[in-house]
Amino acid sequence: MTTAAFSNLGLDAAMLANLDSMGYQSMTPVQAQSLPVILQGNDLIAQAETGSGKTAAFGIGLLTRLNARHFKVQSLVLCPTRELADQVGKEIRRLASAIANVKLLTLCGGVPFGPQLGSLEHGAHIIVGTPGRVLKHLRKGSLKLSQLKTLVLDEADRMLDMGFYEDMAEIVAATPGTRQTLLFSATYPEAIKQISASMQKKPSRISVAATHTPNKIEQVFFEVAGHGHSQIREQRLAALVTLLGHYHPASCVIFCNTKQQCQNIADMLQAKGYSALALHGDLEQRDRDQVLVRFSNQSCSILVATDVAARGLDIKDLAAVINFELSQDPEVHVHRIGRTGRAGKAGLALSLFIAAESYRVNAIEDYQQSPTKTAAIDALHIDNKHDFSPPMVTLCIDGGRKSKVRPGDILGALTGESGIAGTHVGKIDIFDQLAYVAIARSSAAQALEVLSTRKVKGRYFKARQLE
Repeated sequence: MTTAAFSNLGLDAAMLANLDSMGYQSMTPVQAQSLPVILQGNDLIAQAETGSGKTAAFGIGLLTRLNARHFKVQSLVLCPTRELADQVGKEIRRLASAIANVKLLTLCGGVPFGPQLGSLEHGAHIIVGTPGRVLKHLRKGSLKLSQLKTLVLDEADRMLDMGFYEDMAEIVAATPGTRQTLLFSATYPEAIKQISASMQKKPSRISVAATHTPNKIEQVFFEVAGHGHSQIREQRLAALVTLLGHYHPASCVIFCNTKQQCQNIADMLQAKGYSALALHGDLEQRDRDQVLVRFSNQSCSILVATDVAARGLDIKDLAAVINFELSQDPEVHVHRIGRTGRAGKAGLALSLFIAAESYRVNAIEDYQQSPTKTAAIDALHIDNKHDFSPPMVTLCIDGGRKSKVRPGDILGALTGESGIAGTHVGKIDIFDQLAYVAIARSSAAQALEVLSTRKVKGRYFKARQLE
């Protein structure tokens, strides 16, 4: 383990002694990969899960660059929620205990603004906060970032999920071009590539989580019996219900070959009590937006889609893909199932076929250069006691960008005096006229009351729950 020793990094003796007292005997994989890059002053994209030791990695980095005698804000860490900001702030304070007179302030919404103003007047070296509140202080002039050396975007994918891109961009615009920018994200979707391109300079990229690999996906084919188009269709529908009842995936995309098939299956599943929505080319843009919002924020468990409609769909932690019918193109099949089993997680791909489609199964085997696993649908057992309710509920607010509603306004209204935990607030999506926020099911009624009876952005908006 000598190669993973902190002593190999050239850190000063006080920092090494402090790390030892904190129980940091050797570096975690993300620390071992990222710290050499960070300590050289280079920009970094690190794909790493929560609990990987990333806070210590960027904490050590920003403290190494800090000049405690220079009483200006030199480091800024942006976090998606108040809870994470508090956690990060505590960890950096522990890491900084070996350095005299380091002042760290946490700036988050949901708490009074006045005391933060007073604290900022006395100066700080390090700010840890949420984008909405940090931006509010920037606009007010109470926070200045002209001397910033290090910017950290922690859980950047979650901040993007919550709709903070514009806030982040405005904050970054107020920082010097000479800053070091460290971006940490559990996933690496297209949006993260775009944010890196606009905010970083030639970043090194490291990953401690394996991206999608075929062997992470359990793939099973089920033959459906029946004669005649109508009977086969009924058998397919029955088999689909059996698959859902046996595997009960937390999130699932069901692929169909036609728009009409999509709608029919979604209607059938809804009638059986499943949380299912259809995504196809006949939807109006507003309806399509709502479907994608609800599925991506975990307030709908099942998306029934055509290949064309699902193009560009990027859903994290998709538990399963079900092919109601096989695609005629084996490459499309592999693309379909590749939407599960990402970021090092296990995935599940289930496919229905009839005997006359066996040639398609053979074509998939040839394309993948590996044999397929076939199982009997009759061997599966439906768990009738399983609760298929999704964990989140979507609330729709009749105010969006045109009303200057920002994610921080919604988050602040929900987590302020109302006492709703930030961890119960999920993805926030802002459109021109509407805003959507995902709320944990247990807090949905309280959140709806808050948004319906209290001011957001200084005015009242209508709010409703999407069903």
